[in-house]
Amino acid sequence: MSTRRVAVTGLGVICALGNNTSETWNAVCEGRSGIAPIHSIDVSKLRFRYGAQVCRYDPSKYFEADYARLLDPFSQFAIIAAREAVKDSGITLTPALCEKAAIVTGSGMGGQSTQDVGFAKLYQSNQGRVDPLIIPRAMANAGASHISMEFGITGPAYTISTACCSANHAIGQAFWMVRNGIVELAIAGGSEAPFSFGLLKAWEAMRVISPDTCRPFSKDRRGLILGEGGAMLILEPLAAARARKARIHAEVVGFGMSSDAHHLTHLSIDGPVRAMRAALLGARLRPEQVGYINAHGSGTLVNDPLETRAIRELFGAHAERLAVSSTKSLHGHALGATGAMEAVCTVLALENGLLPPTANFTVPDPNCNLDVVPNRARPAQVEFALSNSFAFGGLNAVLAFRGPDN
Repeated sequence: MSTRRVAVTGLGVICALGNNTSETWNAVCEGRSGIAPIHSIDVSKLRFRYGAQVCRYDPSKYFEADYARLLDPFSQFAIIAAREAVKDSGITLTPALCEKAAIVTGSGMGGQSTQDVGFAKLYQSNQGRVDPLIIPRAMANAGASHISMEFGITGPAYTISTACCSANHAIGQAFWMVRNGIVELAIAGGSEAPFSFGLLKAWEAMRVISPDTCRPFSKDRRGLILGEGGAMLILEPLAAARARKARIHAEVVGFGMSSDAHHLTHLSIDGPVRAMRAALLGARLRPEQVGYINAHGSGTLVNDPLETRAIRELFGAHAERLAVSSTKSLHGHALGATGAMEAVCTVLALENGLLPPTANFTVPDPNCNLDVVPNRARPAQVEFALSNSFAFGGLNAVLAFRGPDN
């Protein structure tokens, strides 16, 4: 089977940086972090107070009241991002195309807020009945299913739940389906809404949340900051996109994944190296052709140095010339949605010739000795970039992108 080049023709995002792609990219260009005090729940019983939440969010601007009742926030974010991506692509979704289109989404937690409220009523308030909508609201595939119904897409539609790799796995599999001729169009990305009290207490127990902000690769980093939102990409054959004179933001050129078989929560070096190498092999790239990496860069004490070592092991002397930044310092760690947000940032970096900064950076760490593009976005013409996601469970998923040439 011959393979096809795959274009990114639509982008959609809603996150702490903005309620659409334009607002989000403007914040990235300004190095303006969306990390702020958590405003949606009472945090008095939590050890941390900061998160990266969607600001100025009013569901009534996007959904009728009766429809909104059917949707957990993570599904709302998925639909909003998909709507923007489809509109941005300019694609006409004919019945024939809808039969040959796919939806692949990622979510690590699904409808956590819905479950939390239901369990509180059941166990805390001793209510004998729960809302009959809990299951359809909370199921991890709800976002993909609602996107399918909204656009009438009848091809493959499913959700991947692989913790922080969910969105990269989703985009990567969608890329493979388009490249190999299985589908003619894909909506791919991820969404997450983790700001429920029960889930925040669970993260608190892991002792990996920063008490103030996220400082990836900085010597005084203190952990990650949770984020929320959704991001979606439209993927289609490059030839088809050119034929309809679509705006081509970038190409997806490779995808690699691996598992560490090492530890549930501690990153290894070998697994990330193999995933990055697989992405390069799939794209037929030499390491020295890569100019930028959107790092996993979670801001934890353990993971940032290990990712640095993995990059240096694979890229060798070229690591000295690589720009490596973490946009989690801007939009937070949105778990299963993070890879999609980072993919959007990477695509826009290639398209606009501007590399996203690692925000909140203060003190260099000798164990993270990379060019981390500290605090300010940097003009740079880069042809190829990687976007890394490394997850609990020892999972690794890496996307390779090429800038547009149209």
